[in-house]
Amino acid sequence: MPKISVIIPVYNTEKYIEKCLESLENQSMKDFEVIIINDGSKDNSKNVIKNYIQSSKLNIKYLEKENGGLASARNYGVERATGKYLSFLDSDDYLDKDTFSLLEKYIDDEVDLIKFKMKTVDENGNIIEKIDGPVFSVCSGEEGYGKLCTLDKYMDPACIYLYRKEFFVENNFKYKLRYHEDFGLTSLIIVQAKTFVSTEYFCYNYLQTEESLTRSKDDSKNIDRAKDMLSHYDNMLAVIDACDNISNKTKELVKRYYTNSVVLKADTLKGKERKKYIKEIKYRQMYKNIKPENLKQKIKRFLLKYNINLYLKVR
Repeated sequence: MPKISVIIPVYNTEKYIEKCLESLENQSMKDFEVIIINDGSKDNSKNVIKNYIQSSKLNIKYLEKENGGLASARNYGVERATGKYLSFLDSDDYLDKDTFSLLEKYIDDEVDLIKFKMKTVDENGNIIEKIDGPVFSVCSGEEGYGKLCTLDKYMDPACIYLYRKEFFVENNFKYKLRYHEDFGLTSLIIVQAKTFVSTEYFCYNYLQTEESLTRSKDDSKNIDRAKDMLSHYDNMLAVIDACDNISNKTKELVKRYYTNSVVLKADTLKGKERKKYIKEIKYRQMYKNIKPENLKQKIKRFLLKYNINLYLKVR
């Protein structure tokens, strides 16, 4: 059994997949398998991957499926993984060469969930930003979540964690929908972990391209993303309320975190679509998720109930 299964969904990334795989070839810790899922790519990704495999020393499983989106591809990979831990790597991103060796001690201790940090980089490998957050030794997922949801700038991405596979599978964690699949699941994974550590290592390189910036400005896709945010919120409520092993305090933190993220999504919408989205927020009475402990929280709850547009301006 390899220590890690690295799951790489691929969709039309012929330009970047080779660098992604090279970052695994260069890992100083070699005890891992690579599971590539070609999710119906229409470009030359398949040939690039096949050519790479011929000369690679990596333990690579190459799989193909009809296009179903990132969530579907990740789930497909998890079902076929044989490693002790799961790692998700997007095919246009890459890892520093010592990533797995730095995290290996936590793998050997069988920690349920291991967090590391992300850098945003340009196409030349220049660092744009280091995404910082709290560092803490092994604790419960609930305790760790309390630290992350107030201090971490970017805690949702699935790719900045290692997951003990048995923990992941026993809890039947599944990524859902086409957009914001990380937002939909990461919090629910964290709070269920019995053991969780957040390390100081900036290992993950998240590529920023002109194309990725353009995608964020696509109005039609922003509408679909907003709809998926609401669906993830609804699913979270059903899941979290059914969890008997999570404290009420943690449930309140999760609901507050989701509420804030869902409400902020309104700023990506315009005109009647923005109005419709705000109407959906009001319908769900999300203001009830703000349990005021001070004046600032009382004001936020009031604005969330009566004037969401003003809430967005003064947040």
